[in-house]
Amino acid sequence: MDGSGFETSNAPVNDTGALSFDLNIAIATFRRRFRLFAAVAVVVFAAVVLFTLQQTPKYTAVAQVMLDVRKEQVTDMSAVLSGLPADSSVVDTEVEVLKSRSLASRVVKDLKLEQDPYFNPYLPDAKGASAWLSSIKKAAAPTATTDPIELQRQRERIVDNVLNGLKVRRAGLTYLISVEYTHTDAKRASELANAFANLYLTEQLEAKFDATQKANEWLDTRVSELRGQVQEADAAVQQYKIANNLLSAEGATLTEQEISGLNQQLALSRASQAETDARLNIARQQLARGSTGEDVGESLNSPVVQQLRQQRATKSAQVADLAGRYGERHPDLLKARRELADIDGQIQAEIRRIISNLEAQAQVARQRTGSVASSVSASKGTLAGNNRAAIGLAELERKAQSVKTLYESLLARFKQTTAQDGIEQADARVVSPAKIPTRPSYPKPSLNLALGLVLALGAGVAAVVLAEILMAGLFTEDEVERRLGLPYLGAVPSLGTTVDDSKTLKGLTPPDYLLAKPLSSFAESLRKLRASILFSKVGEPVKVIAVTSSLPGEGKTTTTFSLARTLATSGAKVIVVDCDLRQSAISQFLKEPVPVGLLEVLNGVATLDQALINDESGCHILPLAKSSYTPRDVLGSSAMHRLLQELRNRYEIVLLDTAPLLAIADTRILAPHADAVVMLVRWKKTPVKAVQSALALLQGTRAFIAGVALTQMDLKAQSRYGYGDSYYYYANYRKYYAD
Repeated sequence: MDGSGFETSNAPVNDTGALSFDLNIAIATFRRRFRLFAAVAVVVFAAVVLFTLQQTPKYTAVAQVMLDVRKEQVTDMSAVLSGLPADSSVVDTEVEVLKSRSLASRVVKDLKLEQDPYFNPYLPDAKGASAWLSSIKKAAAPTATTDPIELQRQRERIVDNVLNGLKVRRAGLTYLISVEYTHTDAKRASELANAFANLYLTEQLEAKFDATQKANEWLDTRVSELRGQVQEADAAVQQYKIANNLLSAEGATLTEQEISGLNQQLALSRASQAETDARLNIARQQLARGSTGEDVGESLNSPVVQQLRQQRATKSAQVADLAGRYGERHPDLLKARRELADIDGQIQAEIRRIISNLEAQAQVARQRTGSVASSVSASKGTLAGNNRAAIGLAELERKAQSVKTLYESLLARFKQTTAQDGIEQADARVVSPAKIPTRPSYPKPSLNLALGLVLALGAGVAAVVLAEILMAGLFTEDEVERRLGLPYLGAVPSLGTTVDDSKTLKGLTPPDYLLAKPLSSFAESLRKLRASILFSKVGEPVKVIAVTSSLPGEGKTTTTFSLARTLATSGAKVIVVDCDLRQSAISQFLKEPVPVGLLEVLNGVATLDQALINDESGCHILPLAKSSYTPRDVLGSSAMHRLLQELRNRYEIVLLDTAPLLAIADTRILAPHADAVVMLVRWKKTPVKAVQSALALLQGTRAFIAGVALTQMDLKAQSRYGYGDSYYYYANYRKYYAD
């Protein structure tokens, strides 16, 4: 017993979780759904063909624009608005600019497209779906044409229509941009493609013109302002110099020049003083050593002293001569000596005057040096004040210089931008203007048909896949085991599909056909089903078999009675018990109504032997009397249990024809007392969900589910596309049967 609450056989079951792809199954599925596939594909392909034939031819004109990576350098000056850098992101940006609404609006205005019914659906003679929608909106809610919001909406609608025909793309990784425009009029397509390309270049030039003009205006205003600031700054510097006595000449202030001159005078004065003091000191030193002053340097250079010395020499010679001729007391000698002494006195007096003059010169030199030094000190004080004031002057001069520098740079830039006015270049150029196309670009019949064929095949495959996903019934052994998780016992074909000539049947029922054609494929399918059921419980005999289904009309009674005849003809002792208390379907195979049946036996009104009916095949039938009915639960009673035990003892196989599981609860009561339960499912018809719901009802009943068998199978169809079971190869072994 498995975890679901009911037992299953030990036959191998496919893993429901493993969905592996099998090409043969796919081919079989395709064959099974070929009609659906063909119908969907034909409809889709026909729709594509019809759509292609109804399309209005459109022409595509192409203009090529190239972004210039090299520029003409007319002047060696930088532009106000720099050129575009040649990288990938910039090229992609320019592609978007070409597709912008602003550029499209300019095209509309330049070509007056608001007067073209092709683009303006609001014109009286406009055509197309957009015009039809616009007319509906006008009829539903008329709006005055003077309404600015409505006018703006209409303009935007025209721009949208213009953009619908535009396609801008970059040519690979190059700097080329293709501007394509598609229109029903070839000439109009060419005009629009060229208009987009040319207006794109015009916008670039206008942007540069505007930028240059704005720069010139700003620079002119700014230069004028700075000119006044420069004048004010220079005036402030000069006023500050005057106020703080910082006037200068030849790069130095007057105070600095004055100090420089005084320093030179002081140096000269000090040198002169030193010289005078030195002569005076030497003279004093000579006199202090006992000199008469004749060897003093100043006296040696004195013309008076030199003259007196000459006179003395003459007089001295005269004295010597007189002394030699006369005596010491001679008047002439005495006179000469007195004259000599007088000359010596004059010499000494002159030397004293020279020394006194040296002292006076030294005093004058000292006073002059002191006066010059005092002037230098005063000038230095003035210079210190000037230096303190120079700090403020330096700040004013820096401000004035900064303003002047900015003024000069802006003035130079203003001259450059003024010179550039009118020589701006666009960052792109049209390398290939759009020509009038000679062939329509749309529709392309060959491409449309190819795409239509692909679309048709895809739609057909999708329809097949969808049909398989939504498929309610079961077709093959693989589907039974994969979707239900139960063993596949076999299939009972529909009798009409096993023979080529319908006259062969001659009104025979399936059970009668078994006896008439024991070597037919229909009889063989029941023998296969018999074998699968009898050997479903490994190691244990299967005697009581409950045959059921989830819904009515799945061929349960016919299959049960046919299986009973198959078992009987093979020599087995078989009985069929009609346990469908509501329908009593076994009665249709009886030649005449029966007076007593199962209920009478359970109620003790009749014995088992009285109720049994012998079939021509050798099996026994325990039917239900046509008029008998009971609301009581007789199938779960002890009398029913005793009856089943008696049947086990008397027969080899007991077949219980039960009611559908989803309709009646009797089968759930009876199923645990059977050795095996066989679930019949109508081929292709019974929903899998219904079968799963029926199996769920058996949970907890401890019933053993032998497996699932398919009934009413179309053998011819299964042989064509039923890959997954033995009937797929029916054509290979059909000669073994005698239908």
